[in-house]
Amino acid sequence: MKTSKKLAIAFVVICFLTGIEMNAQKEKTVEVGGAPMYPSKNIVENAVNSKDHTTLVAAVKAADLVDVLASDGPFTVFAPTNEAFAKLPKGTVETLLKPENKAQLQTILKYHVAAGKWSAADIMAAIKKGKGKYSFTTVSGGTLTAWMKGKDVYITDENGNSSRVTIADVNQKNGVIHVVDTVLLPRS
Repeated sequence: MKTSKKLAIAFVVICFLTGIEMNAQKEKTVEVGGAPMYPSKNIVENAVNSKDHTTLVAAVKAADLVDVLASDGPFTVFAPTNEAFAKLPKGTVETLLKPENKAQLQTILKYHVAAGKWSAADIMAAIKKGKGKYSFTTVSGGTLTAWMKGKDVYITDENGNSSRVTIADVNQKNGVIHVVDTVLLPRS
């Protein structure tokens, strides 16, 4: 190969790699579970990289909800961490991951999802407008109530259990994730 052709190929490769790096730098990422979450990726593509959400990812896979959360949306996901799942009674996660409990697992996971893209600012504005509370209808048909304590946003389930939003506004191509510290459960 001629030297000029080699230089041309090298130039194209460098431009390509630099372009990738520049695009990554343009995206405003939030780090979750030790990994950057890219707004150009969907909820599933980002979640699989978070070390703090391995239980959630395993549950989404067991419930056959990967395609739903990878679809266009938009969705607002209140994403419990591994520590949030660990707060559940011993054996609960293992039981839910069994194939015979798939419908129950789907209901619980869909209970953490609201239609539309609700930023933290949107949620806080709705709380203010609602005089201290705002209720979401979840994809599973249940209700979650948002409220504030100081500067923190909390989400309360139908059983009265509250979860604090620990990382807000993790933007995705198909919505937004708000990381929460407790698993939310629909009324049984």
